[in-house]
Amino acid sequence: MALQAASILPSTVSIYKEGKSNASLKETGFFGVSVPNNHLKAEFDCSLIKSKEFRKRELPVRTIRAQTATTTPAITEAAPEAKKTLRKCVVVITGTSSGLGLATAKALSETGQCHVIMACRNFLKAERAAKTAGIPKENYTVMHLDLASLESVRQFVDTFRRSGMPLDVLVCNAAVYLPTAKEPTYTAEGFELSVGTNHLGHFLLARLLLDDLKKSDYPTKRLIIVGSITGNTNTLAGNVPPKANLGDLRGLVGGLNDLNSSPMIDGGEFDGAKAYKDSKVCNMLTMQELHRRYHEETGITFASLYPGCIAETGLFRNHIPLFRTLFPPFQKYITKGYVSEEEAGKRLAQVVSDPSLTKSGVYWSWNKNSSSFENQLSKEASNAEKALKLWEISEKLVGLA
Repeated sequence: MALQAASILPSTVSIYKEGKSNASLKETGFFGVSVPNNHLKAEFDCSLIKSKEFRKRELPVRTIRAQTATTTPAITEAAPEAKKTLRKCVVVITGTSSGLGLATAKALSETGQCHVIMACRNFLKAERAAKTAGIPKENYTVMHLDLASLESVRQFVDTFRRSGMPLDVLVCNAAVYLPTAKEPTYTAEGFELSVGTNHLGHFLLARLLLDDLKKSDYPTKRLIIVGSITGNTNTLAGNVPPKANLGDLRGLVGGLNDLNSSPMIDGGEFDGAKAYKDSKVCNMLTMQELHRRYHEETGITFASLYPGCIAETGLFRNHIPLFRTLFPPFQKYITKGYVSEEEAGKRLAQVVSDPSLTKSGVYWSWNKNSSSFENQLSKEASNAEKALKLWEISEKLVGLA
């Protein structure tokens, strides 16, 4: 992240446990100002996980049975030329049991035109969250997905395909952020957890579901990866140490572990905050490489976005009372970047379904009047040569090359 909470307000380390997984998948924001556009924006993200010493032999890939509660959206038969407009848009969103993902699922459900696949690690938590949010059962389906396990990603894709539903939009939203971790935590395959989940897990998911998106007969089909202002060093927030920097990707080439290389992409010493920022640069580079490779051929819209700073969220429930008390007004009155979960969800829902936001290869942001605009990515986050190299290395790490 561009700026850790500890640098402004006191915080405490919290451990969130969900079943056997020890990673909290969320995405929120802190603050930053885009230098070339003079737009004030904000982001803070804080999901803190206590890491343990990594031993390769202790990380067997576990088989996870996918759980599914399915209500197949109705598809009305009609003449071929009219059929495209008569069924609901099927949207897969990762990390929808809380935060931005849940708010987006609710916003899309309220349109009455979308059926959301809630792809989450905790099946029951997602079901309870959907019910509490008031999302009608006919408007969503919960499916198990743990992005920290490539085997789970493959199982999710298989489960989704067996459901018989089409795929019109994929939203890669879930994320791990470990800003105070002193030692790295690892995925089932042995990759540093932040990059392994936020980038590699989503990379494999996007690649596997690309064929499903190509087959969609919906008027618009989209693949959206939630970005972060913290990965953009052309903003004030992006210049707060530790800054995102992928270097020559030597750590990624080595597998992001302490056995063959550094757990950091650039080969440096582990830093939890930087690992998150680096993963977000990877997300934005991946979106652009997808655009370059597939947009013209398939018509799929590839986009990224920063929805703003979600200052009042359950993400901070384990922080000390002073932090929970001061952080929202700090964002509202000092950074002016405050955004509610509901508003952030509506913004992401815009990128999912708004006919005016179909331009591909764009990183969307919103100004103080909540109007969307095409934001400028940093030099590294828009480096085509680095995007290609990242793509090729990532293909090998997830078993696609």
